[in-house]
Amino acid sequence: MYAAVPDPYCYSGTTVLINRLGFRDAAKLEAFEAEVSAERAAQPLPVGRLSYGHYRAIHRHLFQDVYAWAGKIRTVRISKGRSTFCYPEHIDREMRRLFSTLAEERYYKQLDARTFAGKAAHLLAELNAIHLFREGNGRTQMSFLVALAERAGHRLPLDDLDPKAMLAATIVSFDGNEKPLADLIERAIR
Repeated sequence: MYAAVPDPYCYSGTTVLINRLGFRDAAKLEAFEAEVSAERAAQPLPVGRLSYGHYRAIHRHLFQDVYAWAGKIRTVRISKGRSTFCYPEHIDREMRRLFSTLAEERYYKQLDARTFAGKAAHLLAELNAIHLFREGNGRTQMSFLVALAERAGHRLPLDDLDPKAMLAATIVSFDGNEKPLADLIERAIR
């Protein structure tokens, strides 16, 4: 669970995120969110240019049935475990910087699998540290990664990325060790 105080995203007196179906039980919301976002992930993603706006559109696509704020920048400070994510007042600037760099690097086109994996791992580490959304960052990152790999000329099936291993590697990347994340991405590339 994320720590965020005060949190206008949650029902008063709870840590349950306000949701479209009105679930007040965290386990029920989590199950619904997982089911619906998986169904949306199996559908074609929104067409876009792998831009900051496209990234937000992917989140909106995945979570539109769950949260009214899907695709919108979070407005509260949050942390998880010992990781404090980018303060909301800096998110827009950091996302613009990150996506400007991605465009300058031509979306990692024509890179071999190892080089692509290293660059993609760094991008994911940065996206995670920024943590643009109140919830759903990891799933959005994975869907974006698949689209990025495709544009770069690599096939990266989402099913080949073990969610638990990716989460562990992403957590380690927060402290600057991106190698486990790069290794997982490289092994999944087809």
